[in-house]
Amino acid sequence: MGAKRKKNETADWENDDVDSNFSKKKKSKNEDGDGDGEGKKEILPSTIKNKEKRSAALAKLKHEKKLEKRKKLKAREASEKQALELGVEPPPRPVPRTIENTRELDETVCKPDDDELFAGNDVDEFSLVLKRERAPKILITTCRFNSTRGPLFIKELLSVIPSAEYRKRGTYDLKKIIEYATNKDFTTVIDVHTSRREPDALLIICLPYGPTAHFKLSNLVLRKDIKNHGNPTGHHPELVLTNFTTRLGHRIGRVIQSLFPQDPNFRGRRVVTFHNQRDYIFFRHHRYIFETKESKDNDSKGQKVKQQKVIARLQECGPRFTLKLISLQHGTFDTKSGEYEWVHKPEMDTSRRRFFL
Repeated sequence: MGAKRKKNETADWENDDVDSNFSKKKKSKNEDGDGDGEGKKEILPSTIKNKEKRSAALAKLKHEKKLEKRKKLKAREASEKQALELGVEPPPRPVPRTIENTRELDETVCKPDDDELFAGNDVDEFSLVLKRERAPKILITTCRFNSTRGPLFIKELLSVIPSAEYRKRGTYDLKKIIEYATNKDFTTVIDVHTSRREPDALLIICLPYGPTAHFKLSNLVLRKDIKNHGNPTGHHPELVLTNFTTRLGHRIGRVIQSLFPQDPNFRGRRVVTFHNQRDYIFFRHHRYIFETKESKDNDSKGQKVKQQKVIARLQECGPRFTLKLISLQHGTFDTKSGEYEWVHKPEMDTSRRRFFL
């Protein structure tokens, strides 16, 4: 009996020890945040191995972020509304951090009080055209090995650029074509280069003294591939150039500007846009349309009255493409002994916040 009693006592003591150790472990888990206590850590979706649980956790996290963003937006709108009611200036909105507003400082950025820049505009190669002393006359040609989309692209370029003419390349060298165009009083030669049956480069040669701009062409969408596209008229288009801020960008802008007449016909409602963003030049060709729509509004007596509103909308005419400057050469096209003003090199792309146009 004594031995049995002693054995039961030792068993009870062992059970008490196990219970105390278990409670200590549970307490330490709650303190570390691994248990079910208040200090539980948030589990990242990327650490979940189960695919269904991982996708559900990610969807929940996105939903929570969306609700938090909406809550902040409503709070900001309420504070702005309250400030307007009190006649106080609303709190300034936070400026989002983008690559454009954090770009590296560039000494060549043009300033509005740069007298040297404006003095150079009066004597550069494009001054006669931009002062309307000489009408632009453009000759468009292709490379020797043309493709099916090349002539279609040239056909749409002829509808975009007024006073442009097309000449077949044949077996002539580009220098012979430049000499012919100079004798015929052309102001610019545009050479459309194709590779693998797709236009991939543009060479803009200003006559008679240059310069020559070489662009890489990408993301070409022809007019027939644009949904609900419009057909351009024969009016001279308005030209819009944006974000050409540096000296090089200013010069490229004047190269593009010299292709178009300087007397746009505003009644034609045609707009040609060259938008520079991160050294990529996006080309768009639009036509703006005015429409009158009837709407019913309540007057002072509460009766519904029909009113006509004029609404302006844009209709894209095409084509649509993107240009990237490869080089800018002094004088006309010369690959052997030509001097370059600027050449794009691979080591220039080390920083995403460095722009040249």
